Order: sequence, then C-alpha cells, then structure tokens
Amino acid sequence: QVQFVESGGGLVQAGGTLQLSCAASGFTLENYAVGWFRQAPGKGLEFVVVIDAGTGGSIYYADSVKGRFTGSRDNAKNTMYLQMNSLKPEDTALYLCARRGRYSGSRYNTDQYDSWGQGTQVTVSS
Repeated sequence: QVQFVESGGGLVQAGGTLQLSCAASGFTLENYAVGWFRQAPGKGLEFVVVIDAGTGGSIYYADSVKGRFTGSRDNAKNTMYLQMNSLKPEDTALYLCARRGRYSGSRYNTDQYDSWGQGTQVTVSS
C-alpha cells in the first residue's frame, strides 16, 4: 500500500525558512517522479516542484518559488524534501507530496499523480 507521511510544517515569520519531509512507503521512491503541491485556503491545488525519477533527475519549479525553494530526494531513505527559504505570506498553504503515476499529460497537472499524502500546514506571518 502506497503511503506518504509529510512533516516539518509550522508557523514562521516572513523571510524565515522551513524544511518539509515526505517519507514514502509501499513503493520504491527512486523509480518514480515525485512532486510537491500546495493548496491555499479557498483555492485549488497548485504545482510547486517535481523531481524526476532516478538519481540526479531533473527538477522543475513553479515560477512563484524558483530561487527560494529546493526540492530533493534521498532514495536510500525513500524520502523527499522541500527546503523553503525566504518565505512569504503568500506561501501559506497545505503542502502535499505526490507520486507521478501517469504520463499522459503535463508534469504540472494534478491528474498525472496517482498517490497523495495528507499534507502538512505551512503558515507564514507578515
């Protein structure tokens, strides 16, 4: 059974940093592209970053986080990470990790992801 457990969220002031973790089980992380999405209150899911499968896979970022966020994975630990620097109030959202299980469309679309975590809340105060 595929499962994700996210952690690391919390309350931080603008300009601060947080590192999110997503521990995967039930499958081998290395064999899949995995991504982070976020959902702000009253809004839909928004793409944040996706990391291609394997080691040294390409990483793609949303323009809104490029230069501030860094996605990474530790295949030996079956865990992925999201390092978030220079946080802004508009980064406030529930952050979810997901596994890309479909390749019928854009990597930025949620319908390409077949398994999701429950999310971890990030709140950035001004």
